[in-house]
Amino acid sequence: MTTTPPVTLDDVRDAAARIEGVAHRTPVLRSRTLDRLVGAEVFLKCENLQRVGAFKFRGAYHAASRLAPEQVARGLAAYSSGNHAQAVALAARELGTTAVILMPEDTPRSKKDATAGYGAEIVTYDRYTGDRVALGEALAADRGLTLIPPYEHPHVIAGQGTAALELIEEVGELDALVVPVGGGGLIAGSATAAKGLRAGIRVIGVEPEAGDDTKRSLEAGRRVTIPVPRTIADGQAAETPGELTFSVNRRLVDEIALVTDDQIRDAMRFLFERLKTVVEPSGATALAALLAGRIAPVPRRIGVVLSGGNIGAQRFAELLAG
Repeated sequence: MTTTPPVTLDDVRDAAARIEGVAHRTPVLRSRTLDRLVGAEVFLKCENLQRVGAFKFRGAYHAASRLAPEQVARGLAAYSSGNHAQAVALAARELGTTAVILMPEDTPRSKKDATAGYGAEIVTYDRYTGDRVALGEALAADRGLTLIPPYEHPHVIAGQGTAALELIEEVGELDALVVPVGGGGLIAGSATAAKGLRAGIRVIGVEPEAGDDTKRSLEAGRRVTIPVPRTIADGQAAETPGELTFSVNRRLVDEIALVTDDQIRDAMRFLFERLKTVVEPSGATALAALLAGRIAPVPRRIGVVLSGGNIGAQRFAELLAG
């Protein structure tokens, strides 16, 4: 029996039409130095230059824009370590409603300030002892809000896939697409778009070594839970893949590469020094895998998603000085 996938290429295309003119069509950067170092043509999709500074706005706005008017009017809720928080806060503002966001206490100050700056109310919790899904669902239920999850929703996944769709539309056929993996929404949407356009493309996810829940899950053939990861890539500190995202990724993702925090720092430094581009740790992991030789064999034409750039100047300097 054939199971209908939760998200299709047509869904991603529909999402692209819906977010057009609201989300940015982000640029693609090239570097001769990078191509020479890697031994391939590399195309960097700069989602660090997306609204709110990360790809998350694509999925959050797409999902929120498809709600019934009465759901929008009641207000939105989300749980997030930062980028999805800002995305839902801005989506709420764009749609003329309010947002309440559940955030870890140790979320970088720059992300908390940005979320509040978009007009959202922030409620904090301890990520090492609290269950953010349960807390977020309870918060939304108590206040009568509509919850926009960070990745466990087909409309969110379809929205995230528009980044890969744009990349391939702009640069043409790719041999591989390298994407950071947290909860799995970005790579699920990206893989849906990429494989829908070219079935033979190699889709490679990248996780920090301390947060390899998706790699372990794909190897086990089931969702695996790990202790809360401690890594500089706070946006990828997932304990287990999403149920919906894993159902997509186990079909479409070819492999997962792992990178160390030091390799992430090296990628951030390279982007800053060579391309004058600032990315946060989670945004640099896909490039880190390529620079560190974690992807072999090296494809001829490679798309790399720089998923976000939300990092304060002080934190950026501290990381690169370490």
